[in-house]
Amino acid sequence: MPAIITNKFRINNAEQFSESFSEASPEIYYLGIGRPQPFATQTRGDLRTENQGTDSAAITPTDSVIEEFNTFDDLLAVKKITTSDTSFVIPRRNWTTTTVYDYYRHDYGNRITDTTTTQTANSGATTLFDATFYVLTAAKNVYKCIDNNGNAASTEEPTGTSTSILTTVDGYKWKYMYTLSATQQANFLSTDFMAVATNSTVSSAAVDGAISNVKIKSAGSGGTNGTFTNIPIRGDGSSGTISVTVSGSIITSLTITNAGTGYTIAYIRNADIVSAGATGLTGAEIDVIISPKGGHGFNAVSELGGFFVMLNVSLEGTESSNTGDFTTGNDFRRIVLIKNPFSGGSAASASTLRGTKAVRFAASPAPGTFVADEEINQATTGAVGKVVEWDATNRILHYIQTRFNDEGISSLGNRTAFSGANVITGQTSAATGTPSATASETADQITFTSGYKDTELDRHKGDVLYIENRAPITRASDQTENIKLVIEF
Repeated sequence: MPAIITNKFRINNAEQFSESFSEASPEIYYLGIGRPQPFATQTRGDLRTENQGTDSAAITPTDSVIEEFNTFDDLLAVKKITTSDTSFVIPRRNWTTTTVYDYYRHDYGNRITDTTTTQTANSGATTLFDATFYVLTAAKNVYKCIDNNGNAASTEEPTGTSTSILTTVDGYKWKYMYTLSATQQANFLSTDFMAVATNSTVSSAAVDGAISNVKIKSAGSGGTNGTFTNIPIRGDGSSGTISVTVSGSIITSLTITNAGTGYTIAYIRNADIVSAGATGLTGAEIDVIISPKGGHGFNAVSELGGFFVMLNVSLEGTESSNTGDFTTGNDFRRIVLIKNPFSGGSAASASTLRGTKAVRFAASPAPGTFVADEEINQATTGAVGKVVEWDATNRILHYIQTRFNDEGISSLGNRTAFSGANVITGQTSAATGTPSATASETADQITFTSGYKDTELDRHKGDVLYIENRAPITRASDQTENIKLVIEF
């Protein structure tokens, strides 16, 4: 049975997702980085190998239960996403001279009257939101193309913020929609996407069901020459009228003299043109372009296809609000989005949370110098891990334990927690350290219990919504990574 999921459903889902950040009982979202160790073929506890690609060609994540579990194992840190970090966005289309832009139509993809042919845009698009019918100008204004002058090239960049339809010297007609604010430009403008937002002045001026464009589909023949006015636009609206110019016995131009209101069905009858004075005209057919609900400019998100939401998060060094959560001592290869995670058994709320485990060594004997990415072992317990960062000043070793041998799984195939005042040894550096036996102590804003601190993010609590494997990103204390994640609904 033929069926579709409409674009309105996609926009509804985008709206629900966006609203979930600010509801009375909001959902909580965190963006995280992980995977400090290189992508490679690795050995599991059952001694079978698993190919995870390479740093230059990482394997595509799978949508599976095990992938979600694994995501927590090598997570470095997460940062909370707030409402101000989100925006509806649409594909970015910069105005470029000599480009032929599509014009807005209400019926792309529908059958053309009296045919089995599909109505397509000049670009070949068969849906409105695939059509190139809006532009971003150098002034960061967004305009919708109402008419493209018979598929001519656009040579005059639209300007101005009038609520009326603008006509440029190249014959194009444009509707001003909104201007990107400085904040939107900084946070939600990328090479491929741009923020979309409704301008209240434009929205208030929109007229529901007004007719803004009429097109000659068939010029007819045999008509009396002249310009004929007050030709009614029929349908379910009111007050719409056009004038028609006939030259050489055919229709050569049309002008909307009254846009009217309330049209969802609209057409112009050949008989009405004849009655206005074009005696003898036959076979004329005019397309009347129906405006979107509320009128052009009423709801830019809906009108321009805002079923994309961008999340914009900046990672600034170690995130000074909670020193050390975001390590600069190692790189990362994974970006994740987690919904409603837990920390310490309760719903997470901190602005940042550390995903690595940590051990603090006693001052004496002085610990050695561990190196990033080396394997660490605790012979007494059989525990195995992978170094993320060594903080010599505070004698803190940050580490992860994954499902692979030499990273978290012992030679017996078990993942065992590091514990007790048992010596930990680096397998590359040969460094050793004895975990502190102090019952409770705080260093670098981390509170240790008998030398150990588990991750601040509870493992496997929360839903992993997005996973991206990528080439390694090296971090630095004076560096900011700006991550723009675009979700399409």
